[in-house]
Amino acid sequence: MISLNALTLRRGARTLLENATLTIYPGWRVGVIGRNGTGKSTLFAAIHGELDADQGSLSRPKELAIATVAQETPSLPDLAIEFVLDGDVELRELESRLSKAEANGDVEKIAAIHERLATIGGYAARSRAATLMHGLGFAPGAESRPVASFSGGWRMRLNLARALMCRSDLLLLDEPTNHLDLDAVIWLQDWLKSYPGTLLVISHDREFLDAVTTQTLHLENQKATLYTGNYSQFERQRAEQLTLQAAQFERQQREIAHLQNFIRRFKAKASKATQAQSRVKALERMELVAAVHADSEFSFSFPEPERLPAPLVRLDKAQAGYGETVILRGLKLLVGPGDRIGLLGPNGAGKSTLVQTLAGAIPPLAGTAMRDPHLRVGYFAQHTTDSLDPQASPMLHLKRVDPQANEQALRNFLGSFNFRGDRALEAVGPFSGGEKARLALALVVYQRPNLLLLDEPTNHLDLDMRHALEQALLDYPGALVVVSHDRHLLTSTCEDFWLVANGEAQPFDGDLDEYTRWLRNRDSAAPAGTPNAAASPRRDTAELRTLTKPLRDTINKLDKQMAKLQSELSKLDDKLADNALYEAARAPELRELQQRQSQLRQQLDDAETQWLDASEQLESLEAGA
Repeated sequence: MISLNALTLRRGARTLLENATLTIYPGWRVGVIGRNGTGKSTLFAAIHGELDADQGSLSRPKELAIATVAQETPSLPDLAIEFVLDGDVELRELESRLSKAEANGDVEKIAAIHERLATIGGYAARSRAATLMHGLGFAPGAESRPVASFSGGWRMRLNLARALMCRSDLLLLDEPTNHLDLDAVIWLQDWLKSYPGTLLVISHDREFLDAVTTQTLHLENQKATLYTGNYSQFERQRAEQLTLQAAQFERQQREIAHLQNFIRRFKAKASKATQAQSRVKALERMELVAAVHADSEFSFSFPEPERLPAPLVRLDKAQAGYGETVILRGLKLLVGPGDRIGLLGPNGAGKSTLVQTLAGAIPPLAGTAMRDPHLRVGYFAQHTTDSLDPQASPMLHLKRVDPQANEQALRNFLGSFNFRGDRALEAVGPFSGGEKARLALALVVYQRPNLLLLDEPTNHLDLDMRHALEQALLDYPGALVVVSHDRHLLTSTCEDFWLVANGEAQPFDGDLDEYTRWLRNRDSAAPAGTPNAAASPRRDTAELRTLTKPLRDTINKLDKQMAKLQSELSKLDDKLADNALYEAARAPELRELQQRQSQLRQQLDDAETQWLDASEQLESLEAGA
């Protein structure tokens, strides 16, 4: 077990943890959470023996085998699989001893080493290493490439595979999902469930934490508090300790209203039932947890776009790719205001390629991509932070976007992303990955896009910033297309999913649980020699798409009409809640507002009836296909 006794840890003059006392028992699976800068990685360094206690003590068994993920990988000529195999230190020692024993002809040593290799599964080690690499998204044959040939993100995956290869008693994982896509996150989640040792994992991915942890260690204000249960259970316990404030309650009610509206409109419909059910679960959880983020340092919103033309982008029979390499074919995709699309699909299937095509960063190789003249794209790519000027401050970055802006207005805007005081004027070069990601996101938000394209936007963002992003997206009136391994973000913000697989992009009529099942079954479901057998679970023929297009267009139009009516009704309700309106002198105004309310409700009922009729016709056509 690992024991902290009145432990104090400092970095320079700054105290991160003070007088912490707790015990972590063998076999526990602990999620370590807290805002950036609260000392999570410092605590890991102390547990690993890289940092001494400033006061108090930290004790652990002397023979404890610890596995951790290196943060850098040198440009090595070693083959990738050999690099991963190096994670099993005892295996490599046995192999070295075996070579010497064979050279010396020492039969007894050779026999003893072979016996130990059999005990530790050494003969299956290469297969185990290849399985780890495949699970983390490496393509067949990648194991024979030199480490130096991989990019930084893929080298981080090699580091993770090497740590998992180690037969450890304690596994320390610091943000293991940051460089993974959704498929690899799901695979890692399943692998960790069967890990027999003690696990400590730092993560800002709440769905991942819920799946793999049984205890939660919360670092805040130099204190460490251990809770029983996963992240959602921690939220409930924490929420019970906090008093709801008016502003926090108002934010919570807005999100609840959004989810309730979706559930009310779609729960009875078979085509949307699974997505509605996921909202029901989110709503049940939300009613207890909002207080955890009540004191968040972040609170921002997307400014209203200057124009919201419809459609914003239309792809028709388009091919997407690079140079002469076609990655996606037959793309038929229309994106309009209010659309909220999450892109799902295996690693390398073309999700980022599709996003870049929508953004106009790469032209279609064939077909057409029609963009409204007033289209304004906000594009956050996985490597957007690399484009920041390391010598410039957050303030200077914003001034370059809007040279005429008032300095105080820019300061206020940066403050909503927690760049306050002198921090807004400091060069961004030394900023952390999380701070750079926040600044890059702030630059996207500031430009008032009507089409928001987010490709893995939550990498390096802590839980409070992710929550603030979700809140802002709920009120965003433009179109959203998002690729993310953060399942909570996808569930909270997306109303439709598209599956990008086997060279195509098709609507996916299901939720993330169904997608997870699809991932797990796709290989076993595909007959030998039929690589496309695991394509989209629902693929319309060209004829069916042509037949159903008018109905889909009608449904999309009604969706936007109902959203507009709901928004107008909400504003009207706010006006009718004013007590002064019921004074005798304002009776005519009251009657006018009440009449307008009645008209809007009737229009909403009519639109919903039309939506249901069109949906039933669409389902009937698709069922008969």
